[in-house]
Amino acid sequence: MTESASNGQPPQGPVSRREGIPLGRIAGIPVVLAYSWFIIAGFTVIVYGPVLQQNNPSLGLGAYYVAFAYAVLLLISVLVHELAHALTAKTYGWPTEKIVLNLWGGHTQFENFTATPGRSVLVALAGPAANFVLAGGAWLVIATAGLTGVPDILTNIFMWANLLIGIFNVLPGLPLDGGRLVESAVWKATGSQAKGTVAAGWAGRIIVVALGIWFVALPLLRGTSPDVSLLLITVLVGGFLWMGASASIQQGRLRSRLPLISAAGLAEPAVGISGSATVADVLRLAPAGSPAVILCGPDGRPQGLVDASAAAAVPAAATATTAVTAVSYALGAGAYVPEWSKGQELIQYLAQLDGHDYAVVDHNGKVTGLLRQSTVVTAITGKGIRDNNRRQAQNR
Repeated sequence: MTESASNGQPPQGPVSRREGIPLGRIAGIPVVLAYSWFIIAGFTVIVYGPVLQQNNPSLGLGAYYVAFAYAVLLLISVLVHELAHALTAKTYGWPTEKIVLNLWGGHTQFENFTATPGRSVLVALAGPAANFVLAGGAWLVIATAGLTGVPDILTNIFMWANLLIGIFNVLPGLPLDGGRLVESAVWKATGSQAKGTVAAGWAGRIIVVALGIWFVALPLLRGTSPDVSLLLITVLVGGFLWMGASASIQQGRLRSRLPLISAAGLAEPAVGISGSATVADVLRLAPAGSPAVILCGPDGRPQGLVDASAAAAVPAAATATTAVTAVSYALGAGAYVPEWSKGQELIQYLAQLDGHDYAVVDHNGKVTGLLRQSTVVTAITGKGIRDNNRRQAQNR
């Protein structure tokens, strides 16, 4: 059970049927039941049904219906958990895009927001707190209502499920909610959320190793075989946590590079030219194919990019009569960015534009550079830099 931001993407609009089954809205927040949830529901029925039948012979085949009811109660518990995240975030003005209930429990997807260490912790811990409240409520019912039979079984299951969900989610490592404690502590100490995210991701990996030692390695060292169903659950949960922790580490590393991303710093030199110009005009501006030449419309806005190789291939005698539009291709609609854009602002802006090349303009709208999507991706991920370093090392 986690919460996550939308990574600078614009809101996605109505929930797609391909994503899952829309369950409606709660407090204005769309709730989606992912198709993967039916996998965990089936697993619960198959594994828990025979146990119920053995412990309560009078149930007969009804034990499998009770097991399915158990899966539904787990679903409700997760929904309450995620709603606690979303409603707490709402008090801070964090817009919630949707809640998704899936194979791994669920997650709350937020749109863009400005967080602080303290608020991040409160939003994260609201989920486990809600589960502890549900467990406490179920305990009061058991203690006072004198339930028997199936209601007693399900109420006990509900109590223990919420208690375990709450305890599990406060473990101090991402992607669990308790990981926000580690993230916020490091964030507060260093002033860097990115460092906090990386530290919390590594804490999540340590939790996976600890779970493997406790539930798998120790039983084997004692000479006993781990329970098959418990082993399967450990592998599934451990795999999920490891992937989430690794994703958090990667996210933190990417976030640490964002301050280095700027349109002016990443752009290659470029000049603007009227769309009515000729190839000869282009060759005078950029005789060796540099700087890049960007076509501007009558209103001065960038509209296209000259293909330097195509311009160079035009016969010398025809350059003065060949329109520049013949050796250029159109940029995406509105594909130009202010040269002062940087960091998350720049990423969000580019996410809304079409195409892979963007003109860079100054305060007066004059073209000053050309920004390529591949350059931005390389700067964010560092992949191109690492690959280049690796090739240089191999050539030594």
